Amino acid sequence: MIGLNGATVRFGSRVVLETLSFSVPVGRSLAILGPNGRGKTTALCAMLGFQRLDAGSRLAPPIVGYVPQTGSSNQRLKAVDVAVMGCAARLGLFGQPGPADIDAARAALQRAGALRFADAFFDRLSGGERQLVLLARALATGSPALVLDEPGAALDLANQQRLLALLDELRRAQDKAIVFTTHDPNHALAAADDALLLMPDGPALCGPVTEVVTPPHLERLYSVPMRLVELQGMSGTPHRAVLPAFAGARAA
Repeated sequence: MIGLNGATVRFGSRVVLETLSFSVPVGRSLAILGPNGRGKTTALCAMLGFQRLDAGSRLAPPIVGYVPQTGSSNQRLKAVDVAVMGCAARLGLFGQPGPADIDAARAALQRAGALRFADAFFDRLSGGERQLVLLARALATGSPALVLDEPGAALDLANQQRLLALLDELRRAQDKAIVFTTHDPNHALAAADDALLLMPDGPALCGPVTEVVTPPHLERLYSVPMRLVELQGMSGTPHRAVLPAFAGARAA
C-alpha cells in the first residue's frame, strides 16, 4: 500500500497540500489530476519521502518504482544500464549487477516497449524514448508500488497508447499499487481504478474513476467546459472519453 494520511505541505506562507489523505492498496491504480501548481508533483514527492511534511504521515514500501517527469544523465550510459539501476537496492552498497540483473533490465525494457533502445546511449534518446526507459527502470525494481509523474507528457500518441496499455495491464494483474499524475482525464479513464482531483477551490475529491472523472467535476477542476462522449475502441468495445470545449475551437 502507498499513500498519505493528513498530509500538509507549506512553501513559506503558501499551503500547497492541506490534510490530504488517500491510500492505494496493491491491486489498485490511482490517477491524480489537478491544475498547474495545485500540488500533484508535491503529493508524489511527499509520498516518496522526497518532500518534508509539515503535518501528517506517509505510507510506502521500502522500495518504490518511480518514474519522474524528465530524465537526463551527464554520463554516457546505455539505456540498458539505466534500466539495470532499478536493481540497485537488491545489490547492496558495493554490489555489481550480474547476468540475472541484466536479464531483468532487458525484460523490463521489453515490457515498456523500449528494448530497441537497449544499446543506445540514454543521452541521445528523445524525451519520449527516455521516459520509456525510465519506466523500464521502475519495473526492474520489482517493487509492489509504481509511481509515475505525468508519464505521458513527453510521449507521442502511439507511445501514449503503449504506455496506457501497459498501465492497464499492470492494473489488471493486481500485483502493484499504481499512482500516476496526469493532465489528461482520458488517461485516468483508460488506466485507473480511482481518481484524486486536487480541486482549486476546496477539498480534494477522491473515488472510483467512473464517478469522479465526470464533466461537472472536471469543469470545476479546470474551469473549461467538458463533454462526455462514447467511442468505439480498437477492440470494438465502446468506451467513454472526455473532451474539452476549448474557446476558439472551429464549429463542426
